[in-house]
Amino acid sequence: MTQELPQFSKRAEEAIGQFRGVPSPDPPRMKRRPTQDMAALVESIKAKHHLGSAAPADVIRERWEQIVGPANAAYSHAAQFDQDGRRLLILASHSVVRSELYLHRQHILDKIRGLPGCGQIKFLLIRAG
Repeated sequence: MTQELPQFSKRAEEAIGQFRGVPSPDPPRMKRRPTQDMAALVESIKAKHHLGSAAPADVIRERWEQIVGPANAAYSHAAQFDQDGRRLLILASHSVVRSELYLHRQHILDKIRGLPGCGQIKFLLIRAG
């Protein structure tokens, strides 16, 4: 009959180790996490970084002229997404184009959401650049 050893928190183990005079084998800033299945980890990384599929930014950049029109596309471009992928930063090098994009932002957003893999975008940030 085998009895499983109790699992203590890192703080508790450090206190016990200090009391007994035994140094901790773990580095001080290391966090213990449960072991993950390698296949699930690889799949989550592939989904996060869009490996093997077109990233939403690539799809938008390929069709930018169709989304905003050729005149506005000459003076603007889709720059980047924020960390959670819900906001798209658009840089416009001309103030008139920036105002035009701002006035039509809902229509542009609807066109972008219609593209494959771009349904999660909720906001457009239009900046000078």
